[in-house]
Amino acid sequence: MANWDEVADLVIIGSGGGALTAALVAHRAGATPLVLEKADRFGGSTAMSGGVLWLPANPVLERSGGHDTIEAGRAYLNALIDDDERSPARSRREAFLQAVRPMVRMLEAETLRFYACEGYSDYYDELPGGRGSGRAIGARMISAKRLGDLADRLMLLPGWNAPVKTDEFAQLSLAGRTLGGKLMAARVAARSIRQRLDGAPLYYRGAALQARMLLSARRRGIDLRSGTQVTELISDEGRIVGVRVAVSGRPEKRIGARLGVLAASGGFARNAMLRERFQQQPVGTKWTMASPGDTGDMIIEGMRHGAAVETMAESWWLPMSLKANGAIAGFHSPQEMQKPFCIAVDSRGERFVNEAASYMEIGQAMYARNAIPAWIIMDARHRRFYPWGAVPPGVTPSSWLKSGYLKRADTLADLAAQCGIDAQGLVRTVVRFNAFAASGLDEDFKRGARAYDRCYADPRVSPNPALGALEQAPFDAIAIVPGDVGTAGGLATDEHAQVLREDGAVIKGLYACGNCAAPLFGSHYPGPGASIAASFAFGYIAARHAVGANAD
Repeated sequence: MANWDEVADLVIIGSGGGALTAALVAHRAGATPLVLEKADRFGGSTAMSGGVLWLPANPVLERSGGHDTIEAGRAYLNALIDDDERSPARSRREAFLQAVRPMVRMLEAETLRFYACEGYSDYYDELPGGRGSGRAIGARMISAKRLGDLADRLMLLPGWNAPVKTDEFAQLSLAGRTLGGKLMAARVAARSIRQRLDGAPLYYRGAALQARMLLSARRRGIDLRSGTQVTELISDEGRIVGVRVAVSGRPEKRIGARLGVLAASGGFARNAMLRERFQQQPVGTKWTMASPGDTGDMIIEGMRHGAAVETMAESWWLPMSLKANGAIAGFHSPQEMQKPFCIAVDSRGERFVNEAASYMEIGQAMYARNAIPAWIIMDARHRRFYPWGAVPPGVTPSSWLKSGYLKRADTLADLAAQCGIDAQGLVRTVVRFNAFAASGLDEDFKRGARAYDRCYADPRVSPNPALGALEQAPFDAIAIVPGDVGTAGGLATDEHAQVLREDGAVIKGLYACGNCAAPLFGSHYPGPGASIAASFAFGYIAARHAVGANAD
């Protein structure tokens, strides 16, 4: 097909982690990648995330003295995700495992500087192959000065610019309880002073990760275009051969792709129509912290070309509370919910989940139990000892009580009445839970039994640091809903990241990774940064396949 306005080797839609990984791979192979980002800023949801990657048997972990193997990672995933050995999902997982080492080494050969998040446990570490000390890695901090003009073009999560690594929040939240927490608070304070003296922010978490990825792309001279929306995938005899793009104030352009098109864009968290069509209710675009550009464009366009979709009912659930005006007040798993002296209950006043489980699992349990909203019920010690979001311990803003965001009462029965919870059910639940706290054994949900359950717990509480009785008034309650940081479902792909039709046939020339692709782990979430890790890995795999498959 001729009459292109311009041509690149690999056209990449989006600028998240998977997109930029693919661009680096293609450029290193001598191909010409072109990165097209719909938003005005680069980085996608990855830049707004915690910025860690869950990568079994990665070399960063090995250098830090940790021991892990591909075999252990495989055993863990097979135990967590119960499916047929012949299924495409298992072949995708194997491709992911085999890509980890070479991908990390390639990124480190660029400008990426990683550290091992030792102690940030797998979410189901009790399973065969599970690792209680974790498999996640994160990007080291970087000053905004290093980015030059790119600093003004990096997507940032509003209101979360504190210089804290994702794996440091647990210790920081215990600043009022432990020496380690106090030392971490001092470390964060020193970083804040450094920022002021330096006259530029220090980027952490997802911002640090994507800042380093952008630096790598810039140093290679990769063409990065923001404010450029792909409006159409162009096909020729069933093969995707290019895209149509729109740039504000300019005529649309047709861009050819010699080696293929990689859809590495967001999910459909901001698309009310798709959420209503595919997901459980109640759900909506107001309960998400996903990138504003997550409108499902490439999922819709892929489906128009016959692509199959999978796992569309799932999101990356994250229990959150809402202000009186409906705005998001913050997300509360695991930092607040893993702390002792609190439980989560439904309208009957009954617990329905291990409160220290992963955020994904808690969100799924809320839907399964129809606990929307659910209520976090707290003993007075919870507010006395621990922060709630960005509010320090011992502080309860008067606006919380006046607006009804926080309910407070001297008895559990009165608290239940304020929340519309069955009072007898709540009292019965608390009596039973208090017995568990005394014995250290949660007979209903095994809270505190896993290493992950104790990541954010309080070591000063015994016999189980994740359990603490609810017996000191006043008692508080805050409603939570199943928010998310993005949708999980998307275009079905094979082990090469090629998009598949309903019959399993490949749509030639079209690849997908990131939140517009179906999740690697199905409806499960194995550890911190699992979705980001899959995006990086399949961006790497897609680019290698595109270059190799077309070089024969």
